Formats: sequence, structure tokens, C-alpha cells
Amino acid sequence: MLVEVRGKNGFEVTEAIENYAKDKLGKVERYFREELDAFVVCKTYKDHHRVEVTIPTKYYTMRAEVKEEDMYAAIDSAIDKLESQIRKNKTKITRSLQKKEGVADIFQEDIDLEALERELVKSPVRKKAIELEKMSTDEAITAMEMLGHDFFIYRDDETEQTCVVYLRNDGKYAVIETE
Repeated sequence: MLVEVRGKNGFEVTEAIENYAKDKLGKVERYFREELDAFVVCKTYKDHHRVEVTIPTKYYTMRAEVKEEDMYAAIDSAIDKLESQIRKNKTKITRSLQKKEGVADIFQEDIDLEALERELVKSPVRKKAIELEKMSTDEAITAMEMLGHDFFIYRDDETEQTCVVYLRNDGKYAVIETE
């Protein structure tokens, strides 16, 4: 894996930091057949360090970003997060995109997918059946707030469409309408 380590916000990348990042990315390299590039950006702030790791492939881009008090800890956390994403999504990627030629060839075959999936499963997935109530968007927002949820599914009383109202990160509400 070809690794490029850069510093931003006045952070000078030392040889030790660069070698540490390259060594840690060796953990991720075992998942791939082809030679990939990895880009590591190290930033420093007053009270923390931020590390971004990006690995672009032909079909998608993997990315992890973390902040820690120590630069080495930030590199460790970013690589662990990236590795977790790869293990979690490897099966999905190869199954859902297997129609595109070459996607399955990105990942190594000798990795035990069942063992990785068992490692990631922490609790069973819950399923819940609900009966959609007809209501306005304002009523749906009120119902969502009363339940303490960050989303609510309902049937719009005017259009008869199934809709989802949710609370955005900026504190505003948004609605997804189905067709």
C-alpha cells in the first residue's frame, strides 16, 4: 500500500509519525488484492489532534476520521475504525456490487467472512411492525417529539403517501416522501 502522510494546521509530520501510520495501515492492507493508495491527514488543534484516513478504490472510497488528545492514539483509532468499516461492509459490497465486473476482485478471498460477521454481530436485529396513521406533518412532528424519537413514519393525510419526518443535525425537521 502506498501511503501519503500530510500535516495541516501547522502540524509537521515527523518520520516517526509517518512510519507509525504506514505500519498501522499494514493491518488494513491484508484485506485487499490490489495495490491501493492511502492518504493520511494529521491536524493539530489546541486541545486535540484529528486524523483522517482515506483509501479510494475503483468503486468506492473508504474514509475514517477521529480526534484524540494524542496523535498516535488518533492514528490507532482511525485505522481501527477503518478496519471495522471494511470488515463490516466487505460482504455487503461484494454482494450488492457483484454485478459490476471486478468489484469482488478488490478483496482477498482467504479471509473468513463468517468469522468476521460473527465478530461484528453484537445483538440480534429487532424488527417492529407498525400501522401507519394518517396525519399532517405537524402532527407527525408532535408525535415524534412525544415519543422522544428522532424520526417518525406516518401516512400523509393529504397525499396518502408514506412519509418519514426526522430531526436533522442542525436541529431542523425534514420530511422524506415516498412515491
